[in-house]
Amino acid sequence: MFKTTSFNSKNFIPIAIAILFHVTGLLGILFTPYKDWFVNSTPLVLITMFLLLSSIQLKIAKAYILFFTVSFIVGMATEIVGVQTGILFGHYQYGQVLGPKIFGVPLLIGLNWFLIVYCSGSLVTQYISLLQKKWNLNMNTVLYTILVIVGGALLATFFDIILEPVAIKLQFWSWENGQVPLFNYTCWFLISGALLGFKMYVLKKETNPFAISLYIIQTAFFLILHLL
Repeated sequence: MFKTTSFNSKNFIPIAIAILFHVTGLLGILFTPYKDWFVNSTPLVLITMFLLLSSIQLKIAKAYILFFTVSFIVGMATEIVGVQTGILFGHYQYGQVLGPKIFGVPLLIGLNWFLIVYCSGSLVTQYISLLQKKWNLNMNTVLYTILVIVGGALLATFFDIILEPVAIKLQFWSWENGQVPLFNYTCWFLISGALLGFKMYVLKKETNPFAISLYIIQTAFFLILHLL
């Protein structure tokens, strides 16, 4: 099992790189004639964020690899079902921005599922742990797990709510009739909740300081693009 690290210079460098990437992306998309280039660089940014996240681990243990693999497979499988049938999420199609596809779903979407769920889980786990220490709470394992699953699933769903209008505008994907169905968010909550349950099973209460920062950075990035 990997161990978490405190916020120090080792953690600062990946966070600084992530901020640099996203601020540059914001400026490029909003204020330069090279918007398309910055949008098409999205795959590079996602892969870089994954590498930075993994670099923070003191040890890439079997549990971390297992959770990544399961998240990737579940994310890809549910998206393929969604794209091909509309049974999950609703009726939508991916554009060309996110790169090579399998059955209509970009491979990067599996990676994106991992990043969103892992970061959401790390953030809520850290927050609950801080509350326990501050208020001297002795929370049993079952209640703790439920709070992480529900809270993390809400954070993951909230992220998708912020992401959707921007992703449509940047042609990451498109929805039938141009409307995002409420069912999409229901599926996001349930699937991310299931993955968070698995995360708690294999990774317990472990968190990653960069994952917490990355969730905040990416949420701010898409929120600013949505508002502007």
